[in-house]
Amino acid sequence: MLLKNGLIHDAVHEAPYTADILIKETKIAAIGTNLAAEGDEVIDIAGLNVYPGFVEAHGHIGLDGWGIGYEGQDYNEMGDILSPQLRAIDAIQPRDYALKEAREAGVTTLNVGPGSANVLGGTFAAIKPVGIRVDDMIVKQPTAMKCAFGENPKRCYRDKGNSSRMSTAAKLREMLFKAREYAAKLDAAKDDPSKKPAFDMKLNALLPVIRGELPLKAHAHQADDLFTAIRIAKEFGVKLTLEHVTEGHLIASDLAKEGYMLAVGPTLGHATKFELKDKSWITPGVLANAGCHVSIITDSPVIPQKYLPVCAGLAVKNGMKPFDALKAMTINPARHIGVEDRVGSLEAGKDADIVVCEGDPFEISCVNRYVFINGRNVL
Repeated sequence: MLLKNGLIHDAVHEAPYTADILIKETKIAAIGTNLAAEGDEVIDIAGLNVYPGFVEAHGHIGLDGWGIGYEGQDYNEMGDILSPQLRAIDAIQPRDYALKEAREAGVTTLNVGPGSANVLGGTFAAIKPVGIRVDDMIVKQPTAMKCAFGENPKRCYRDKGNSSRMSTAAKLREMLFKAREYAAKLDAAKDDPSKKPAFDMKLNALLPVIRGELPLKAHAHQADDLFTAIRIAKEFGVKLTLEHVTEGHLIASDLAKEGYMLAVGPTLGHATKFELKDKSWITPGVLANAGCHVSIITDSPVIPQKYLPVCAGLAVKNGMKPFDALKAMTINPARHIGVEDRVGSLEAGKDADIVVCEGDPFEISCVNRYVFINGRNVL
């Protein structure tokens, strides 16, 4: 397939340019001018804007989606505050109507996983919102190990031994200490089964974290919780991404110095709890201007997934540079979840996930004319 004469916003170059995109099977084969069309289906998209498929770095769509309610939600394990062994792929519902809404809005890659009720909640997975079997939708699995700070673990387990931020931090530290000791025993045993420790599913699930293969994905809104997450990550030498970052604009210079990737949101809506009292649309722009790596998130279904571009537009309205906002819903979240080799920008060799629209996706008047996922139009 050949897309001709579109105005390309590739999330690599700040200035858009007119070019053709050649799609071969599921990949972008070439981007350039006057590309050969012999034998290819040709679609003239002159006058339309072309973007990479949008990427959500943090949500629960498919585990808590459209019309699910309490009876159907699968994104929080309420019986065990320490559940690192859980995997999102075992609960994602491919027929969730919210996935249809997401792809029609141009959101073509989603990082989904457990909520924030637990100190350790399990692993996230990156998926494409097309398919009837989750195994065929996966881009990368796992992408991160969820942990949570602040009010949610306190509220959900207040009567089960976790009523303070100190308890939350102590429980996470204890699990990381045990996992580090477990890993050391496994390494020392080498191939001698008689010397190996007894199998522990929770500690085994944390081995990729301890070994630096998988980041902790830390739910944290308040500045003190963000710094606690950083402190613990440094104590154990583990990788870390920071999620929500509601008070990030208050500590932007510190976060810039630390260099961790930040997923900012959900910002649309009321401040429903104490730790959200400083929630503001200026946060993504302040952080980006300070030099931070920023992704804008919906935390779907907190904000419906289809409004990811609208969230980026509201960030622009409140001071974020348009190119920073574009990167914050394309290449930055792709890097945040470790799939930038496949998605997040329009470049030869990447997946043919492409949004062709009339208007600016930051504006609610924008209309998608084509949304390609793996080279197939899903509209």
